[in-house]
Amino acid sequence: MSTRRKFLRKAAVLSAAPFFVGGLYGCKNENSTVAMALEKGLEIEQFGIQLWTVRDFMANDVTGTLKDLGAYGYKQIESFQGDQGVFWGLRPKEFSDFLGDHGMSCISAHCDSQFALDLKKEDEFKKMADDAASIGIKHLINPFLGNLKTIDEFKEATDGFNRLGAIANKAGLRYAYHNHHYSFKEIDGVLPQDLMMSGTDPDLVDFEMDIYWVVEANHDPVKWLEKYPNRFKLCHIKDRYEDTKVEQLKKEEPVDGDWPLNVSCVLGQGKIDFDKILDVAKDQGMEQWIVEQERYDEITSMEAAKADAIFMKRYS
Repeated sequence: MSTRRKFLRKAAVLSAAPFFVGGLYGCKNENSTVAMALEKGLEIEQFGIQLWTVRDFMANDVTGTLKDLGAYGYKQIESFQGDQGVFWGLRPKEFSDFLGDHGMSCISAHCDSQFALDLKKEDEFKKMADDAASIGIKHLINPFLGNLKTIDEFKEATDGFNRLGAIANKAGLRYAYHNHHYSFKEIDGVLPQDLMMSGTDPDLVDFEMDIYWVVEANHDPVKWLEKYPNRFKLCHIKDRYEDTKVEQLKKEEPVDGDWPLNVSCVLGQGKIDFDKILDVAKDQGMEQWIVEQERYDEITSMEAAKADAIFMKRYS
């Protein structure tokens, strides 16, 4: 990268950082935080956002929210299957055309996890795969298997991944699985994440690494990227508060049940070393870079999305 380009990147991002990052959050020196990766060789030409991040705004104003996300700098959208479907009440082409009018495209979508477990839903998945492929979506993704408790159940899901992967491949796209923390916890001496990755056909099934959840499970994302090169094709870039902040929040917000407290935060305001992880990820075959945030302290989800976009622009 040329010296002039480095200078222009740094000047452009730092000029915005005090308002969007320091002005809203102020928990780190914004100039040093934003500058951390500017001298690195890592470049991400386009980055996206998982719409779950702004689900409250999407529920009230689909087109207005999407338009704003495009203005923030997001070029790619990852949808999810809610009450209005992955196309948010629009026909696939209408959804795609609206995104295109605002400089974006839909690259992936989270869909019903039961597709992998219930053969009766196969026709529904085939229809979704055809619709998704018709507008250039690259991946349909299983977002959650937290209800599974045994290795046999995870084996069944793994078989389902291969089955859906073949259907997706025929339609012209791919199937993938998005992790949470639970797949990095042993069951009968086996890590479900290992089981699913070793038991799926690389020609049919990809994986989306949620970096936050790997860290939450006390695993190293870098080691998993290196253990399974070219299997993680997408990632969720989601930060986690520093441990001292997490302990404070746990005292203030006791957890009821087994699910960990949600402690995600604005990118660059937490503990995760994205410069290192994303650099390795690109070397190991990562192709899609998707922002996600699920907790918002004293800000709205859209304000968080705007600040997260500022962080990601360091890499472009």
